[in-house]
Amino acid sequence: MGVDKALLPLGSENLLQRALRTAAGVCANPVIVGDRDRYSSYGEVIEDRMPDCGPLGGIHAALCVTRSDRNLILSVDMPLMIPKFLSWLVGVSSNSDILAIVPQAGGRNQPLCAVYHRAMLPVIEKALAAKEYKVDRVFTQVTTRYLKDSEIRAAGFDVVIFENLNTPEDYELLKRRFREETLTGSQGLPR
Repeated sequence: MGVDKALLPLGSENLLQRALRTAAGVCANPVIVGDRDRYSSYGEVIEDRMPDCGPLGGIHAALCVTRSDRNLILSVDMPLMIPKFLSWLVGVSSNSDILAIVPQAGGRNQPLCAVYHRAMLPVIEKALAAKEYKVDRVFTQVTTRYLKDSEIRAAGFDVVIFENLNTPEDYELLKRRFREETLTGSQGLPR
């Protein structure tokens, strides 16, 4: 993207604020994983304990400090995510001894909108020590449940909620959609 995605504006809030609002619909105290100096004005921040390891390093940081067995991870670059889906996802994980619950959309895993059990920490630490930073590789080493598109749709959700921003073009398209919704009063963007 070339810039900090978290601080990209969308309407009256930035993507970080939008993600925090969405997560707050499910958990009382969402925590930010990132640079404390940059994000502390938005809420509680924990920093990577193993910097420069990508998203897996962030998941590791979160699992190092959590007091909860099950932990919802949500990336800031999924601005169409909705609290209702996150509630459903957490509910799916609550009656299970599976260590990772990972949605799939369009045949792709969504590891940055998933539930991780704290017991995954040793496996993640081993992967990081081996410089294996791909989150998906960790799933092959623990009990993982994948929620397929069909299961997500059957629960009443559109997989559009997993669209993420990876390029300036993605961001421009999202801003256009957001402006159109604001101007027309339509509900094109999930809330």
